[in-house]
Amino acid sequence: MPNRRVMFALAVIAAWLIFGLAMTARLATSTDAVVVYTAQDSLYAEPIFEAFTQATGVRIRAKFDTEATKTVGLARAIMAEASRGRCDVFWNNEILNTIRLQRRGLLEPYESPEASFYPRQFRSSGGDWYGFAARARVLIVNTDRVAMEDHPTSIYDLADRRFQGDIAIAKPLFGTTATHAACLFSHLGVERARDFFLSLKRNGIQVMAGNRQVAMAVAGGQIAFGLTDTDDAISEIEKGYPVAIVYPDREEGQLGTLFIPNTVSIIRGTSHPGEARALVDYLLSREVEAKLAAGPSAQIPLRIDTKVEVRIETPRTVHAMPVDFEAAADAWTTAAEFIRDEFTGP
Repeated sequence: MPNRRVMFALAVIAAWLIFGLAMTARLATSTDAVVVYTAQDSLYAEPIFEAFTQATGVRIRAKFDTEATKTVGLARAIMAEASRGRCDVFWNNEILNTIRLQRRGLLEPYESPEASFYPRQFRSSGGDWYGFAARARVLIVNTDRVAMEDHPTSIYDLADRRFQGDIAIAKPLFGTTATHAACLFSHLGVERARDFFLSLKRNGIQVMAGNRQVAMAVAGGQIAFGLTDTDDAISEIEKGYPVAIVYPDREEGQLGTLFIPNTVSIIRGTSHPGEARALVDYLLSREVEAKLAAGPSAQIPLRIDTKVEVRIETPRTVHAMPVDFEAAADAWTTAAEFIRDEFTGP
């Protein structure tokens, strides 16, 4: 029978080996990849991540969210995990929830060398976040159901009685629709914004899970027109459906078409600061903006030196809605409480 001391020593060695293997596996999981939470569609984001990995050797582990709760769900996860630091980089497909994270002190300032190529309105003064590759908030119209001369030209046409019950928006508590609502509350003032949303409710507007669902419903002829984003609208156009994009309130003197950028930020406490900064620089690069513009999402470059053919209109060709995103973030709580009560119940 083996000596008990020998058996004990072997047991200790085995225990340490198991512990060491477990720690090695844990470190491999936590340090081999930069963790990115992204509200951008995987169809658009994954090719960008693959190109970054090929260029740098740094792997990306991406967490996506659902169409219905994206941006809000991811922002809440980052808040809940603040003491555990699971996320390294947040690639948001809008800006409002990025600013909310900034105000909670959850973003790590970083002065990217790519920042100087972007207008000041699309980057925070302290380097907490950067905006890039915008989308426009547009009306998508079924051309079989609505004659050209009857096409809506304004978001106020969502309250047109001719289309009562035949129009839709995405649930205005999430994503770019929530950002749009907050911008309207900031730009129009609380009373006028409330009146606008109440007019939509009186007109029987349908509230769908997301912007993609709105675009698909219009393309399928279930509704006459709806409010969505350019990436979802152009997808239906390029599939050959009978739909058209209307840039609402596009003329001088009107409200203006709202353009909402993607945003990227580093989460405070990241365990991969060097890799996270490299990813931020890459996402802000001219190459990525060009890819997003040429790709299926047809996003709008914001870098002043990005030269690429665009398939949608930009702030250079339509009157853009003037917006202070910081003020819109201030208006978000008031907007959300009102919309939740009027459109979703308590």
